[in-house]
Amino acid sequence: MNPTLSRFLLAFLVGGLLCAVAQIFIDKTKVTPARILVSYVVAGVALTALGLYEPLVKAAGCGATTPLTGFGYSLAKGVERAVGEMGLLGALTGGLSGTAGGITAAMVFGLLSALLFRAKPK
Repeated sequence: MNPTLSRFLLAFLVGGLLCAVAQIFIDKTKVTPARILVSYVVAGVALTALGLYEPLVKAAGCGATTPLTGFGYSLAKGVERAVGEMGLLGALTGGLSGTAGGITAAMVFGLLSALLFRAKPK
């Protein structure tokens, strides 16, 4: 199999599996979607701290960095980098600098959506 195709397939499978597990939790439990989302971010941070998420990111690329566990991974890596550069103060600032691009994109696309589309009352 073509190496590029197999990498795309792995990214699709990993990202799809992470999303499918979250959807199963939403459908089959009484846990709120907000708690599941927060749990995914915390799981990404914890797995990164334990050194378990990095190999998944290297293998699956955007399949592992796009879901919310990837946001937790970006937070943890930003803190790790900032602590190395600035010491303990980096623990307070690194997460924001590590995820600034994603946060900015979410705000810009949210604004564009609000400007382009009208909400419909229920």
